[in-house]
Amino acid sequence: MKHPESYRDQEVVVLGLAKSGVQVAKVMHAYGAKVTVNDQKDRDQCPEAGELEALGITVICGGHPADLVHPGISLLVKNPGIPYKVGPVQKALELGIEIVTEVEVAYHICSAPIIGITGSNGKTTTTTWVGNMLEEAGLRPIVAGNIGTPLCEAAQHADSGNWMVTELSSFQLKGTKAFRPRIGCLLNVAETHLDYHGDMEDYVASKAKMFANQGEGDTAVLNWDDSTCRELVPYIKAKLLPFSISEELAEGVYVSPPFIQGAEDDLPRKIVYRDEHGRLTEIIPVEEVGIPGRFNVANAAAACAIAIAAGVPANRLRGPLSSFRGVEHRLEYVKDLNGVAYYNNSKATNSKATMMALTSLHRPIVLIAGGLDRGSDYMELVPALSERVKAVIALGETARKIAKVSELAGLKHIVVVDNEDDAAGTLRAAVKEAAAAAEPGDIVLLSPACASWDMFASYEERGRIFKEAVHNL
Repeated sequence: MKHPESYRDQEVVVLGLAKSGVQVAKVMHAYGAKVTVNDQKDRDQCPEAGELEALGITVICGGHPADLVHPGISLLVKNPGIPYKVGPVQKALELGIEIVTEVEVAYHICSAPIIGITGSNGKTTTTTWVGNMLEEAGLRPIVAGNIGTPLCEAAQHADSGNWMVTELSSFQLKGTKAFRPRIGCLLNVAETHLDYHGDMEDYVASKAKMFANQGEGDTAVLNWDDSTCRELVPYIKAKLLPFSISEELAEGVYVSPPFIQGAEDDLPRKIVYRDEHGRLTEIIPVEEVGIPGRFNVANAAAACAIAIAAGVPANRLRGPLSSFRGVEHRLEYVKDLNGVAYYNNSKATNSKATMMALTSLHRPIVLIAGGLDRGSDYMELVPALSERVKAVIALGETARKIAKVSELAGLKHIVVVDNEDDAAGTLRAAVKEAAAAAEPGDIVLLSPACASWDMFASYEERGRIFKEAVHNL
């Protein structure tokens, strides 16, 4: 894709009327393109339509017309969540029409250097943490992207004195062409979103587009403990700044002494930074990091590496690392009730995220899990279920899969909660079952290992209903 100004008087289709679609339509219209926005939802479900039409933008709701995409179209900007297999996208591919996501458009109009953060797990936590670090250092960050504010909207308000700190999904990155972040970070790679990507090769390739256009003067922050991340190194032209919690690095951010996989100990550890000259700076003792879990220590190390690459001195990171208390729906403490602690980890939409949560909590756990069935078998949960969990309350499309895996883990207390007519009622019933199974000193954890879309509009809605149910016990 070229700069939006190159599409003046040319026809552009924006597919999807979500927040990002509205903003990208406004941007392309402002640069003189002839914009048509299309959404398969009915008109009464598209409240943004009137606002766009008032600007002179054509809006078509209620389905995809056969002639929506035709040879006269110069560009199709696709909502990231819309699969490539849908009719208009397939037709654009057949006609050779360029297809991008909003991230690509925003990149061309953004005056601020961009920090891009992606990964299967930990994106929101790390992105928020980096924003806090840069804010405390006076670097004027704007946090946007998949985390909330559409990137096109934020880019219009950014200048060269800002840093654009962006959380980016594989869906967003797959539709990029020229996108080049000043600092790109890949936190980790797990098997997820295969219903969208088709296979791991496409998923990893989409994540790797973070680094595709980087060069000298840019920085690639990689998880040195993740074999898939390390396999990308030969293809990266930017300066490499790795992070690790299980290995001392010649240069980068790491934990000293390293964590040993599968081993538990109480050794005093610290996060440190070793620069290109071998100089070592202690950043913070691990025990002072504001949120629990080894995976959050990894997120903290990644955030430190990104902040250092952006110019924040390593010795100024201790404050934002210790004061951070996490973000909603990510191992979020809800309350204690009758000696039982309740945690909301609704953002755990794959089994690796749930496994990381289970291994971060050191009390007996009553787990609420289950949701959209994307074809996973959840077998990687067996060791954590066996070691950490005393009871499982399963719900959603995957309830019986989760129950079966729990049986294989040796659990005896397994409850399947099923009420297809009332998703919220099902989750409330699951909370009551979990409360009944828990004893003083236990933890009740919502960590579904699945997306929410079989029952709820979003993981946020699922998490909010869980918290309401807990407060109403």
